[in-house]
Amino acid sequence: MGVVTLRPATVDDVPLLHEWDTRPHVIASSGDDDVRDWADEIAHADAWTEHLIAEEEGRPIGVLEIIDPALESTHYWGDAEPGQRAIDIWIGEVPDLDRGLGSQMMALALARCFDDHAVWAVLIDPLESNTAARRFYERQGFEVVGPRRFGSDDCIVYRMTRSRWTEVTAGR
Repeated sequence: MGVVTLRPATVDDVPLLHEWDTRPHVIASSGDDDVRDWADEIAHADAWTEHLIAEEEGRPIGVLEIIDPALESTHYWGDAEPGQRAIDIWIGEVPDLDRGLGSQMMALALARCFDDHAVWAVLIDPLESNTAARRFYERQGFEVVGPRRFGSDDCIVYRMTRSRWTEVTAGR
């Protein structure tokens, strides 16, 4: 396993992101979301969202989206308190699953979120049926907040507080 780094997504990444969106494992983990318009999202990124490409030694392997749920325009997270971030994360190709790359991606994402001292918690919302993702988040140290329905998707919301993150990272 190589070292994972993050870089901002660019419009040059759009074909790859569209390709990853067709992968059965990505579709199975994303629920009833409409097809994403990556070109528009990346070209017109708002101040409240960040799209990042994860690379293993220069090779794109996955994507991360970090948002400020209190400022996000669709209010997907409802009336979210300031000082939180929400993460969407996935690996694009099946051969890159179960190699520890997701753990590296998540560690980098959490460090990026908590670099902002105003951030006190990070949220994530896997489908209730996605037991593999839920086990992954629990191994990372996320704690269950509870069930929530987003659109027609039954999800389980997880949260990592700054104090929990400090505790988890100190134990590694």
